[in-house]
Amino acid sequence: MITIPELIKKEWSNKQDAIVLTTVSEAGIPNSIYATQAALFNDNKVLIANNKFKKTLESIENSKKVTVLFITKETKSYQLKGSVCYKTEGDEFNDMKKWNRADLPGYGVAVVEVQEIFSGAEKIV
Repeated sequence: MITIPELIKKEWSNKQDAIVLTTVSEAGIPNSIYATQAALFNDNKVLIANNKFKKTLESIENSKKVTVLFITKETKSYQLKGSVCYKTEGDEFNDMKKWNRADLPGYGVAVVEVQEIFSGAEKIV
């Protein structure tokens, strides 16, 4: 398990509104979605609120590997790659309920344990 570096935390706070979450289906087919409700958690995780998951939830349950792509307001991109699980209770779920917009359902939360970080081809961690 890695710790998300301060550089990435700083860049995350300067990200454009949406992130891109990419999962892979059981058949090996990629699925990417925009997600506007996401946050860093406990120095090594990214949380993504489930407000409209369908294929994404199926892929999370089957693949367990994801990439989170975010772009800063200066258009620098970062990929956070890791394993994922889905929770409908517990610390991560409770945290999501604090920042997920009140008009969105927040059925659950995808919890990404970050294992690698890239900016383009450059591996940061």
